[in-house]
Amino acid sequence: MGQAESAAMAVARAVSQERLWQRHMAIAQIGATGRGGVNRQALTPEDTQARKRVLAWAEARGYEAVIDAIGNLFIRRPGRNPEAPPVVAGSHLDSQPTGGNFDGVYGVLAALEAMEAADDVGIATERPLETVVWTNEEGARFQPTTMGSAVFAGALALNAALAATDSAGISVKTALEQMLSSLRITRHREFRFPMAAYLEAHIEQGPLLEERKKKIGVVTRIQGLRWFQVAVFGQEAHAGTTPLRLRRDALAAAVAMIGALEELMRDASDTVRFTVGRFEVFPNSPNTVPSRVVFTIDLRHPESGMLAALGDRVEETCRARAGRCDVKVVETLNAAPTVFDPRIVELVRAASKRQNFPSIDMVSGATHDAKFMARLCPSGMLFVPCAGGVSHNEAESARPDDLAAGARVLAEVLLKLANG
Repeated sequence: MGQAESAAMAVARAVSQERLWQRHMAIAQIGATGRGGVNRQALTPEDTQARKRVLAWAEARGYEAVIDAIGNLFIRRPGRNPEAPPVVAGSHLDSQPTGGNFDGVYGVLAALEAMEAADDVGIATERPLETVVWTNEEGARFQPTTMGSAVFAGALALNAALAATDSAGISVKTALEQMLSSLRITRHREFRFPMAAYLEAHIEQGPLLEERKKKIGVVTRIQGLRWFQVAVFGQEAHAGTTPLRLRRDALAAAVAMIGALEELMRDASDTVRFTVGRFEVFPNSPNTVPSRVVFTIDLRHPESGMLAALGDRVEETCRARAGRCDVKVVETLNAAPTVFDPRIVELVRAASKRQNFPSIDMVSGATHDAKFMARLCPSGMLFVPCAGGVSHNEAESARPDDLAAGARVLAEVLLKLANG
């Protein structure tokens, strides 16, 4: 075993399960709903308080914090070569309105734990290590989702992000100014600074690891995503007097479209993810034939070719089932699959094996900030189990030993990248 590998293993062993769990519980108090979860939406006082808590832990170690123009927070443990691009890991602290205690938070705390474990055993790294807290990953208060990483990577214009408003009309710009005033971080950083690598640890948000009794999910890619909005136009009519043959029933046409789309999306491997998540009927009266229906489609697949083929058939399928109604299909989002760096994937896989944590290769069904980092530098992710696969829910739960296992794998990989 070489010196770099010995150092990585020493840091992995130094990860403190107790400290990691206690910090999760401390962050869980911020924005607690009283029903086991949190409401800590982006750029709220609760989000700011959570950042302050993390900053206090970092400052106790002497780590330096910097921030960028969209509020992404970077916490730095110096390396022997201060000019070397850092190895970065992290996630987010914001939550859904009825969110859980581990989504996002785990990635931040696991990254910080890896840095502190290196301190605890006196291991220096050639490259700096950094923990990042991305702004507004959830997209619950402000849209779009993964806002901070998208702006950082150049996929979303800063001005467009700052102009986004919440349901009360408060802009990102205003909320961000309030947060920055409270945090009082004086050092600022430009977008797209060089990174040697980026890693993100996360709860799975699905049931496969628990179902297959695995500790670590080695994430090979994030599946692609296409969103559509379908508007069906018919004609209002009296429910008691209008014969079926003369109706232009928008609801009946929309139901026929969704049935045909479900048949189109059916596949034996159960890889396609097809969801109609919003369905609105007008005028929504019990004795009036509906004149208009609007519904949304969320289509996901890990292979770009299949995503394109299925998505390109959405409009023709809807038109074929429109009957006497008119239909308008608008694609609102098209995000290609993200393939993670093969070397980092192999490092995660090897670290899991070396530490005797059973693992499986996985595709992430959800979008994460790592999607945008993969455009800039070698990137990867790892998953740990969550109870029942439940996430975006106050019942979200994870076991302390699973969280520690993921942090140990993360620490080993980070140390190897920082010294390699």
